[in-house]
Amino acid sequence: MRALRTLLAVVLGAVALTGCGSDDPDNQPNPSTTTASAETEATDPIEAVDLATGLDSPWGLLPLDDGSLLVGSRNTGAISLLGAGDSEPTQVRTIDVRAEGESGLLGLAATGDESTVFAYFTTDDDSRVVAMSWDGATLGEPTVIVDGIPGGETFHQGGALALGPDGLLYVATGDNGAPGDAQDRDSLSGKVLRYDLDGTPASDNPFGTAVYSYGHRNVEGLTFDGDGRLWASEFGQNTWDEVNLVEAGSNYGWPEVEGTGGGDEYVDPVAVWRTEDASPSGITYWDGSLWMAALRGQTLWEIPVDTGSAQDPVPHLAGDHGRLRNVVVATGGDALWLATSNTDGRGEPASDDDRILTLTR
Repeated sequence: MRALRTLLAVVLGAVALTGCGSDDPDNQPNPSTTTASAETEATDPIEAVDLATGLDSPWGLLPLDDGSLLVGSRNTGAISLLGAGDSEPTQVRTIDVRAEGESGLLGLAATGDESTVFAYFTTDDDSRVVAMSWDGATLGEPTVIVDGIPGGETFHQGGALALGPDGLLYVATGDNGAPGDAQDRDSLSGKVLRYDLDGTPASDNPFGTAVYSYGHRNVEGLTFDGDGRLWASEFGQNTWDEVNLVEAGSNYGWPEVEGTGGGDEYVDPVAVWRTEDASPSGITYWDGSLWMAALRGQTLWEIPVDTGSAQDPVPHLAGDHGRLRNVVVATGGDALWLATSNTDGRGEPASDDDRILTLTR
């Protein structure tokens, strides 16, 4: 197990940290902040078994009601179907994407009846969301429902999608390398956006536009918990990565603040990590906890939230499988599916990487 080098700082409630420099004593967790070692032993260990191997940069994971799984390849733009009980996926659609750096085919989502699948991807000019019909075997031609999300850079593209309990589509965007745009409510960068399923901004959004929340740097994970609350995993810059409880109209501070302590006009994250321990991507809710896949940290973090607020995170699988990209609840709800990300140009792939693992406890 790889030894992670620094402490995880967990913020419970509205806890303030001042300053941004990692060497500034004022930027360390204050006495009311709970800290936990990244090497804390899990009291309820996770068992991991390969579901599929030899995959190319899996990013989007979409479990289906029949036990199968749609898998998107960030690098190739291919969407493949991994049938229940199968170990070899079958390609069902390819989307023409710009795949450089953190760009490519990113998040996947579907309507409740699974008749329509949504995909978020980057082009040479912008980032887009498309809708495709799904009949259980074939994905239809993509129809663009959202475009013009600022693109062109190869990093900070966000890319998470989630269908809310309100039946609306939530879309997470990155700042596209222009941090100031995250505070500009007229820009789609650095936001969580909220749409009707045809790509029309939801009529009750807080600013009369597609913007639902703002001040985000790079959200790669969105999930709803059992109480209908929206959670986001967010890349920080040099100091703190975050998990945020996302609420309509709220400002999460970037680039004015990283981590906590931005004052009354900004919403503090509920949990923060040093960037070397996390670099978070996908997130899901299962068994009373948030589960967050960490790339640089190479750890699956469990954050209990069933008491109504975030509790001390627990690390799982630290260093066992390299970079971890995404995690979703498996069909039936009795397991998780976890995708690695060692073929993304930043990892050290084993001969049978990348892989999807089935996790049980």
